[in-house]
Amino acid sequence: MAVLRAPAFGTRTAPAPRPKLGDLDLVVDLGTDLFSRRWWRGLGTLLLLCGTVAFMAPDLGPIEGGRPAPQGQVEAEQMEALGIAPLSAGSQTGLRMAETAFVEPLSQAPERPTLELFATFNRGDTMTALLQRAGATAADAATAARLIAGAAAGGIAPGTSIAVTLGKRLDGGTRPIERLALRAGLGLKVTVQRGAGGLELTRMPIAVDTTPLRIRGRVGDGLYWSLRAAGVSQAAAADYLQALATQIDVGSEISPDDKFDLVVANSRAATGENVPGALLYAGIDRVGARDFQLMRWPLGGRMQWLEASGVGRQTSGMIWPVQGRITSGFGTRVHPILRFARFHKGIDFGAHWGSPIVAAADGQVLRAGWAGGYGQQVRLAHGGGIVTTYSHMSRITAPAGSIVRQGELIGYVGSTGLSTGPHLHYEVYKDGVPVNPLGVRFASRAQLEGAELEAFRNRLRALLSVGVGG
Repeated sequence: MAVLRAPAFGTRTAPAPRPKLGDLDLVVDLGTDLFSRRWWRGLGTLLLLCGTVAFMAPDLGPIEGGRPAPQGQVEAEQMEALGIAPLSAGSQTGLRMAETAFVEPLSQAPERPTLELFATFNRGDTMTALLQRAGATAADAATAARLIAGAAAGGIAPGTSIAVTLGKRLDGGTRPIERLALRAGLGLKVTVQRGAGGLELTRMPIAVDTTPLRIRGRVGDGLYWSLRAAGVSQAAAADYLQALATQIDVGSEISPDDKFDLVVANSRAATGENVPGALLYAGIDRVGARDFQLMRWPLGGRMQWLEASGVGRQTSGMIWPVQGRITSGFGTRVHPILRFARFHKGIDFGAHWGSPIVAAADGQVLRAGWAGGYGQQVRLAHGGGIVTTYSHMSRITAPAGSIVRQGELIGYVGSTGLSTGPHLHYEVYKDGVPVNPLGVRFASRAQLEGAELEAFRNRLRALLSVGVGG
C-alpha cells in the first residue's frame, strides 16, 4: 500500500499543466468566484460579444423617403384654409372653418361695413324684386333696375349671375347699393356703381364674332342622331329634317352613305361664351341620287325653304312625320302582338326612342292623350275631311285645341300602348275612311325671279363659303 507524502518545505515541485485552448471554458457564471481571474475573463468575453453584436447590427434609424411634389396654388390655398393662417389673413380663402371648444361666443358681433354676395336672375323674376331680396333699399333697387333695363334692351336672360356689393346697414335693416355687375347680353357687361350723383351705369362692350358655323357629316344609321352627334342642336336638327321633307321623303330616300351639310347661325364672345342660332342652310349629298341645297328665305310673309335655283316646293299633300324607315305598310297583316290577321290602317316608321315627330300638314289638334292600344296619340284635323293620327308616342308636346304648322314638333317616338318597340304608327283618314299615306305626292313651282333671285343666290354663295366647323 503506497503512502502519499506531502512535499517537504522548500522542495521544488513541478508546475501545474496549463489549460489548452480546447479546454477553455467560455461560459462563466459571473455570480460566483467574484473578481477571480476566471470571473474577469468571463466579463471580458461578455463585453466583447456585446460589442461585436452592436457593431454588426443594422441601422435602426428612419429610412429617407422621396421628396414630395412641389405644392401648387390650389393645394396651398387648401392647406391655408385648413390651418391657422386664415385667421391672420382674414379668412381670404373663403372656406369655412369648423368651430372648436376654444371658440368663445361674442356678446355683440361687429357690424360689417359692406356685404358682398351673388344673386341669380331666375325665369319670371324682376331685377327690383331680386335686389330687394338681397337686402337693398327699395329706392336703390328700383333705380338700378331702371338703369339696367335701359342698357339691356332684350332683357336679362334667366340664369344670369349678378355680383352685388351693399353698403352699411341702415336703420330699417336694408343696405344701400354700392356696386353691382352683370352680363346684360353676350356682347355687353354693365356695372352700376354709386358715385357723387347717386347710382351710375357703365357699359363695357364685348367683341362678338357672328360668323356662321358649318357642320358636315355622314348619315350613318340615323340622320337625326348623326346630326346630334355632330353637335347640331335639337332645334336645328328638327329644322333640317323639316327642310329636307319639303323635297324628299327623309324616311326612305336617304341612305347611310349620304352626307349632310348644314350652316347655322352662331355667336361667340371674346370671353369664350358661345350661343348657337337658327339653321340657315340645309344640304344633302346623296349617293346615286339628286343632291339638294336649300336656304331659308322670306317669301309671302313667312320664311320658306327654297332650292339653290330659287325654286320652292308647295305640297299638294303631306310630309313624312318622322325620320325613319317604313317597317310595316298599309293593308292586311298579322298583328305582332294579337297574332291574327287584321287590317293595318296606317304605316309604321321604325325610329329611335325620342326621335322628333312633326305635323304632316297644317292643322288643329283634335285630341292629345291616351288612346287605348294606340298609347299616347295626337290627332290632327287638316280641313277638307283630312285627319292624321300619330300613335305610340313617348311624350306629347302639342296640347289639344292648339294650331300647328306643317313640320312643327308635336311629340317624340315611344312604345306606349300595344307596341313591340319604339316606332310611330301613322294614319291618314279621308272623311273617316283610312287611306294609304304613300299616295301623297308633291308639286313644285318657281318662286323667285329678277333682283330677288339674284339677292337669294348671293346670300347662298356667302353661306357656302363658310368653312367647316370644328
